[in-house]
Amino acid sequence: MAPRFESAAAVRAGLEAVDYLADDAAAGVVFLADRLEKPVLVEGPAGTGKTELAKSVARMSGSRLIRLQCYEGLDEAKALYEWNYKKQLLRIQAERHADAGWDELSDDIFSEEFLLARPLLAAIRADEPVLLLIDEVDRVEVETEALLLEVLSDYQVSIPELGTVEAVRVPLVFLTSNNTRELSEALKRRCLYLHLDYPTPEREKAIVLARVPGVSDHLADQVARIVRTIRQLELKKPPSVSETLDWARTLLLLGISHVDAASAAGTLNILLKYQSDIARAARELQPAAG
Repeated sequence: MAPRFESAAAVRAGLEAVDYLADDAAAGVVFLADRLEKPVLVEGPAGTGKTELAKSVARMSGSRLIRLQCYEGLDEAKALYEWNYKKQLLRIQAERHADAGWDELSDDIFSEEFLLARPLLAAIRADEPVLLLIDEVDRVEVETEALLLEVLSDYQVSIPELGTVEAVRVPLVFLTSNNTRELSEALKRRCLYLHLDYPTPEREKAIVLARVPGVSDHLADQVARIVRTIRQLELKKPPSVSETLDWARTLLLLGISHVDAASAAGTLNILLKYQSDIARAARELQPAAG
């Protein structure tokens, strides 16, 4: 299969074309993931653009995005595949008076017609370019990670009734983690690693300019500088990059071209989602904004 990207520089330029400003490290890992056919594990605090990176790579490469949202209790039936039991039962009832024996009936009901592909199997079976996003993998139990190992190692899924399904085209695979727990060594060993932290004020300003139409250079600079100050506080939840963008859009909608203490305090609920965080930030920004 031909490589998707010519170079790390081409990845960075392609991501910029879809308004995702990647640094050299991110662009380099995406390039290597394609060339080495290895998954990428992207770790970092919530709201630093991990999921958006995967979505942006899908957009810039013209790949179909298949997303597996992880959660506690995720099992094989929701991640890999399951059988359409209702349809199987209907077939059994329809063949109840036929001469067919159980072996013949079993071969029939455990066939492709009755298979429901979930995200992992769907990504493996796809014949078009695919990006598989396994989002917030740290939310699943350690035992559930075993479901991923065969897919991430050999790009195949074993179905006892049908055999092994191998990838038609090797998908790009991104796993994201907010570091709520330590992932297994077996999982990490199969992946390239990328850590995404909150952007510098300069990069966040560039993100605001790229993603918020009509924002001025001065307002983008203020927004990035104030958000940086807020993130340095002891907060329950620091503002994410997406919340920075929401705040910039809010200021534009309110006709605010220069952020002072009053306008900052009056719109902090866009950035922060806990009253204690809002109060702490408002106190900090009294002398700083303006």
